[in-house]
Amino acid sequence: MTESSRILLVLTSFPDEASARKLAKVLVDHRLAACINILQECTSIYRWQDHIETTSEVPVLIKTTRGRYQDVEQAIKSHHPYELPEVIAVFLDNGLPAYLQWVANETTETDI
Repeated sequence: MTESSRILLVLTSFPDEASARKLAKVLVDHRLAACINILQECTSIYRWQDHIETTSEVPVLIKTTRGRYQDVEQAIKSHHPYELPEVIAVFLDNGLPAYLQWVANETTETDI
């Protein structure tokens, strides 16, 4: 497996399901991600600009590759309503080999 085909799990969150679905469609349509999981709403507590905030958010899990990460990050930033969206990427060193290969295949750039 090349460095660019290493699998990543990218985590982000959105203020509502509609905006999370909009991003998911863009990422899958453009082969930037193989699969997106939009989870149930949760409560987030964090400090922002010297204030403690409590808000409802929708967590989003994005399966992609290292080679597609910069485009995924840019898509999140351009579709996100927050000034500073959460974007965390974690390499997946283990997983069902056939699934990891599927992620790599689905995120390969093609001439569509």
